[in-house]
Amino acid sequence: MAFNLEIKYYNTFWLKQNTTPFLTTNWSSTTNPQTGPLRPSYVKLFPGIPFLNYTTDSFPNWPQQVPITTPQVPPLIPDAETIPYSNVYNGDNSTYSIYDGSNWVIEESRIRGGYNNTQVDLGVRAHLMEDSSNVRYRSNALVYSGIFNSKTNINRTNVFSVGEDITKSVDPHNGSIQLIYAMDNNLTIFQENKVSQALIDKDAIYSAEGTPINTVSNVVIGQVTPYSGEYGISRNPESFAHFGFRRYFADKDRNAVLRLSRDGITEISQYGMRDFFRDELAKLIDRKVITTVAFDLDYDQTEGIIVQGPQDSRYSASPPVAIPAPLGAWVKVISKGISDLQELIAGSQVQVNTNVSGGAAWNSVNSFVTGIGTVDISGTSSNVVFLDNGPLQIYSPGVAADPQIRFVYYEKDKVEGGFDNYKDNYTISIQQHSGSKTLDETSDYYSTLTFNERVQGWNTFYTYRPDLIFSLKNNYFTTKEGSLYIHYDSLTNANEFYGVSNQSSITFIFNPSPSINKNFKTINYEGSNGWQVDSFVTDAANIRPGVNEVLDQTNSVKSYDEGLYTENGIPYRAGFVEKENKYYANLVNNSTATSGEVVFGDSMTGVKGYFATVKMSTDLTTNAGGTKEMFAVSSEFVVSSQ
Repeated sequence: MAFNLEIKYYNTFWLKQNTTPFLTTNWSSTTNPQTGPLRPSYVKLFPGIPFLNYTTDSFPNWPQQVPITTPQVPPLIPDAETIPYSNVYNGDNSTYSIYDGSNWVIEESRIRGGYNNTQVDLGVRAHLMEDSSNVRYRSNALVYSGIFNSKTNINRTNVFSVGEDITKSVDPHNGSIQLIYAMDNNLTIFQENKVSQALIDKDAIYSAEGTPINTVSNVVIGQVTPYSGEYGISRNPESFAHFGFRRYFADKDRNAVLRLSRDGITEISQYGMRDFFRDELAKLIDRKVITTVAFDLDYDQTEGIIVQGPQDSRYSASPPVAIPAPLGAWVKVISKGISDLQELIAGSQVQVNTNVSGGAAWNSVNSFVTGIGTVDISGTSSNVVFLDNGPLQIYSPGVAADPQIRFVYYEKDKVEGGFDNYKDNYTISIQQHSGSKTLDETSDYYSTLTFNERVQGWNTFYTYRPDLIFSLKNNYFTTKEGSLYIHYDSLTNANEFYGVSNQSSITFIFNPSPSINKNFKTINYEGSNGWQVDSFVTDAANIRPGVNEVLDQTNSVKSYDEGLYTENGIPYRAGFVEKENKYYANLVNNSTATSGEVVFGDSMTGVKGYFATVKMSTDLTTNAGGTKEMFAVSSEFVVSSQ
């Protein structure tokens, strides 16, 4: 029997009802329908319409039966709705159940579906035949849309006409296209194994001598010309940065950091740092499986269910009412604080173990993390994990189970790059992922350093791990965990990154007269007050078969201020002393005695060796948070007697 429906949905002729599950009580008893395990039920949603305060009567429903007042065993569920015709519901075509759900769509040819309203002409429908409807991935091809002209109000960016030549392919042998960058009137194409340049809105005709002549053409992307050198950007487009006519990027597969400029591609990692980048880039993994720690689930042994929502009958009256949970389904976790939950990654897949202590296996479920937070359960704020598809089906009444939940996600090690306009440096951060945010912040899992064009070299390491790096005008910014940070701010302590203070340090080598065995007696520097010597170690001596290495080293040298002490009212300096704006300190030996050595350790001054490795750092008290500079370091030495 046909019937008319007044469609309360403007500007469309389609009305679709979706059903989405929520948690309610199963019908396991004919006498008490409010007992038994939890099972999914369904509520109606209308896509495109905000879920405000509408009720089921606000939109069309199928004619309903008289509600069944006596509880029945499923599938004869109370408040069933009669569906006169349906090929959507996969059960009985005559019954719609709120506990099984169904979706339906109405197509109406009259505006708003009103009686005798204007009818839309059902004329010819244009269509296009395709030999194959399968999805094709062309990772080596570019596709462009129609034009956009703000002056003439033409916007055809959503037009992709298959009747026109709107694609441009590059050599698939060089891998997928990872990045495109337009500069001037040319397009730079970065593939995994090649970098090329393509003309924009023009083509090239070559003369008899092979010289290209640019000509205006109606092609959008013209001829593609590769740059010399077998370099690409691997699978790290995040390493790209640009300033002026220079472009910087990393090629992980070739252990190289590169600069693309007017003279072509140059490997800047070879400027004294090739071994470093070879070792660090080789550690990166493109696809790494990360498994989090396990979290205990709040489990009720008597009822055999875990605490979860957004609707849980154990914490509500009869009939069940929803516990507020704006992000959807959730599960309550215990034995872990909110700080542990903050390491969860949105999109992680859920794995459940129903009885860890009983030796049960971990099983993946079709549910993913959408967020973390707290939910008020019976007046108590509880830590929960929000899921996109709930509830979790864990039901073992009367069984002493030990259910736990953990999360699995894929992570990619990355090479984050950006340009520092303030210092004119290319900053690169090589980052590995361990699955723990705390561990990721240790120096073993990241290296952030900068390249400067003026010195043609890598000038410093930094003790911060940024998520993004970029500059705006003459300011340098990075992001960390969703927060934006500006660097070189005069109101912030020097060498403080993301609220964590660090000591600056520099490591260098003294190697004058390389072929002479020397005795280093002093260390001197020109610069600011506040520098100390952490270590002064010479090269290994007595390296012969069967003989252990012997390293000569000194005591640490305190800074000018921290080395001050008073004896009998007279001030003395135990570290650096100042003379004519230069700081000096004697080196006191701290080496262990070797075979046949009579005078050793602090009984002698200086250390012997062909060269010395020195590490100096800023102290913690002198001008804390201020800027400290160092211009030159030297050491007085004499030729060793043996």
